[in-house]
Amino acid sequence: MATAATAGVIVPHLKTLADLSPAQIVGVLARAHTLKKHGAAYLSPIGWPPESLLTIDVLRSTRTRLAAETSATFLGGNAIFLGRDDIQLGVNESLRDSARVIGGMCSGIFARVDDHSEIEELAKYSPVPVLNALSSLWHPTQVLADLLTLHEKHRLFEKPLELARETPGIPPLSPLTVAYVGDSANVLHDMLVTYPRMGHKLRIASPDKYRAPSEVWDRVVQLGCDKDIVWTADPKEAVHNADVVVTDTWISMGQEAEKEERLQAFQGYQVTEALCKEGGAKENWKFLHCLPRKSHEVDDEVFYGPRSLVFDAADNRMWTIMALFDLLFARWSLSPERITAIQQAHNARTTTMQGKGQKSPLKPLMDKLAAKTPSPSE
Repeated sequence: MATAATAGVIVPHLKTLADLSPAQIVGVLARAHTLKKHGAAYLSPIGWPPESLLTIDVLRSTRTRLAAETSATFLGGNAIFLGRDDIQLGVNESLRDSARVIGGMCSGIFARVDDHSEIEELAKYSPVPVLNALSSLWHPTQVLADLLTLHEKHRLFEKPLELARETPGIPPLSPLTVAYVGDSANVLHDMLVTYPRMGHKLRIASPDKYRAPSEVWDRVVQLGCDKDIVWTADPKEAVHNADVVVTDTWISMGQEAEKEERLQAFQGYQVTEALCKEGGAKENWKFLHCLPRKSHEVDDEVFYGPRSLVFDAADNRMWTIMALFDLLFARWSLSPERITAIQQAHNARTTTMQGKGQKSPLKPLMDKLAAKTPSPSE
């Protein structure tokens, strides 16, 4: 995990999934899966100590803001939302000074910004963890939500589970072929540094002009992910043998002036049943999109049809963000006080249910939550 030294203290930050090891990625997904499966009836009475998290949304958001505020509340904390008009982020005050002030009042920073350099600057000077909610280069929380969804839906792919990697705490998922059709933007960038390390192959269709920038591809090569990635300009070639087809916006915020040029460049890239049939995608292929979606990117038949896992992944944004809040701001471990509180709640619930002649469902959960989470060095 990326860190910044502040007064001799190592502060963990998450700017991209390239910062995490495969074991840490599995650890986040396992925590999200546990929170989703058991959390509503279990964690909310315990929660965090009363702490505040600052959510910075320089760009418009729906899922990110909802997930952040709901997650913080669920965990017993408080999310403070500051939009573009509420904060002097790099305008009348330097990012360095803003990071120091925010860090003195809040336990963490969840920042959705335009230029990725703003995330780097915040992480460099913040005395508290910085979590990238979205930037021009990376979108780690979306890729985590997509991965959790694929693990949950593993039976849809009808693959032999003996091929699956060991992923403690989450349903097993055999290696998939994942096709991405469209612009090389922040979601794809985090896919590039993550999917190959989780055992999956990537086939990407994008015009040459719109491929990943060198600073992203350098990370891909550094992590050894390039061996399982195929690039092409032909969408039909990309979807060949694909288990999952992914696309994203062709025109990101700030690129409105390029709209006509981009619409022309991506002619033929719309995800449709016909495209995937002609290209030879798997018969039971599934579809993902990070939202918001435009009809020129994917047609209604696919987007709203039985192949779509889009809204399952949107729901999972909350659970993966909640897991990151719980893990990142707790320095990737459960404190002794938290474990004691969990044990006390478990014992009280067990006693209550035994009095009613029922078996407590919380013993497996207790074991999962108290299990050691991979540390940054693992």
